[in-house]
Amino acid sequence: MSDYVRNCWYMAGWADEVPDGGWLARRLLDQPWLVLRLADGGYTMLADRCPHRFAPLSLGERVGDTVRCGYHGLGFDAAGRCVHEPFGGTPPQNARVTSLPVIERHGALWFWPGDPALADPATIADFAFCTGPEHLRAHFTMQANYELVTDNLMDLSHAEFLHKESFGTNGTLLRHGRQTVLSEDDGAIWNNWDITQAEPPEWARPMLGEGARINQTLHIRWHAPATMALFITLEDAATGQPIVPAMANPHIITPETPGSSHYFFTREHGPEAEALFRKAFIEEDEPMVEAVHRQLGGEDFWDARPVVLPTDAAAIRARRRLMQLRRAEAGAEPPAD
Repeated sequence: MSDYVRNCWYMAGWADEVPDGGWLARRLLDQPWLVLRLADGGYTMLADRCPHRFAPLSLGERVGDTVRCGYHGLGFDAAGRCVHEPFGGTPPQNARVTSLPVIERHGALWFWPGDPALADPATIADFAFCTGPEHLRAHFTMQANYELVTDNLMDLSHAEFLHKESFGTNGTLLRHGRQTVLSEDDGAIWNNWDITQAEPPEWARPMLGEGARINQTLHIRWHAPATMALFITLEDAATGQPIVPAMANPHIITPETPGSSHYFFTREHGPEAEALFRKAFIEEDEPMVEAVHRQLGGEDFWDARPVVLPTDAAAIRARRRLMQLRRAEAGAEPPAD
């Protein structure tokens, strides 16, 4: 089994992915799970395997807040206890499935796979900015390890090379950018790029006039294990007036398996926003990150002896933070500040 950090909040899915009267079946942290919305409006997450003959409970049916196995009819409640034995007997005491608490915050469903006594909902990262109707919630699966996906997001310098056709930074990070990496007391790691007095992108030049310059910020925030938020501003350097409204988007990664990752994000509505998403994520990011995963071929990142550049600072800091958390959970050392 992969060495996942357990005492962290992971995203299971968007709340609107869970159908009323049914469930969301999804592999998370290399195990199959069912996510259910209960009659009282809360949620639960049950292991998708009956303890009797190991059939997927997702092949069964839902009766109220219980799930009944489609193989022999055992029924399990929201806590994972067997509460229905179809032949009238008393369910065996060991007839239960693992149940995890699920918390809804800002339209997302968060689960805690570690010590329940340490699960504090107040430590779920703030994504209040993505709750408006202008945000279309979305999800896809990338065939790469989740830490490689994090590396890609936490090193925004790749936009100069990989996203020439989509974001078109056109060398502004290289010529006018200043990078600052920050760590905060709540465990957040920030990789901030501030661009000043740069040439505007081609699409903005007609509205700014000849010789205009722009200031831009690209700030991305990370919380363990792979919960990120990207904040972008773009303004006229002379007036300080925004050229476009400030943008904020979640980029939340949850391991599906050691070699695949759920990618949760939001985008604006409309065909133009969809086309930009497909270009940047599906045609540019996804093939490259998946190719990196294949090239490693299962080799540990550090064993491969990566060259580390200054622009890697935030990504490396996130990787080291996860290493510290794993060691702490193994009892080897306390979590670092």
